[in-house]
Amino acid sequence: MSDTPPDRLSVDPSSPHYDEAVLGRGVGIRFNGQERTNIEEYCVSEGWVRVAAGRARDRRGRPMTLKLKGEVVPYFQDLAGADTPTTP
Repeated sequence: MSDTPPDRLSVDPSSPHYDEAVLGRGVGIRFNGQERTNIEEYCVSEGWVRVAAGRARDRRGRPMTLKLKGEVVPYFQDLAGADTPTTP
């Protein structure tokens, strides 16, 4: 597996962009310079993320989402810890 996250990824198992192996590594998202933990789906090339809209659900029980546009920077969390130096 490469050290760069995929261009598009979703946490919904019914989505064609769902990848359990990649999600198992832990993917972090920086959106417009801020660390975000509530991302449902993202696309780097198109520059958008989908976030849950509160506690609202659709008729199938999935969370309602909002599409936000901006700069999307995904990274693997297991590699992020290795890049930062530790101080004694």
